[in-house]
Amino acid sequence: MDPATARMRLQSLLDELDRSIGALQEADPLDADRAQAVIDVASQHRLAVLDALRRLDDGGYGRCVDCGGLVPEDRLEARPEAARCVQCQSRRERRR
Repeated sequence: MDPATARMRLQSLLDELDRSIGALQEADPLDADRAQAVIDVASQHRLAVLDALRRLDDGGYGRCVDCGGLVPEDRLEARPEAARCVQCQSRRERRR
C-alpha cells in the first residue's frame, strides 16, 4: 500500500474510532459497564492506529515490528494498522 493511501485509511480509521469512543462515553448509565468494555477495546485499537501512523512517519510502515520482514499487502489492506506479519502475529496470539 502506498504511503498516501495508508495515511488516508489510518486517519479515517482514527477519526471513526474517536467518534465511536465519544459516543460511547455519553452512553446511558445503565449500560456503563458494557460501554466501558467497548471503549477499552476501541482505545486499544486507537493506540494501534496511532502506532501505525508513527511507523509511517518513521519509514517502518509495512515492516513487521518483530522480525523486520514485510507485512503482506493483503494484510495491510484488511488491517492497515497491522504491526506484524502473519507468522509473528500468530506466534504472539498463541502465547496469550
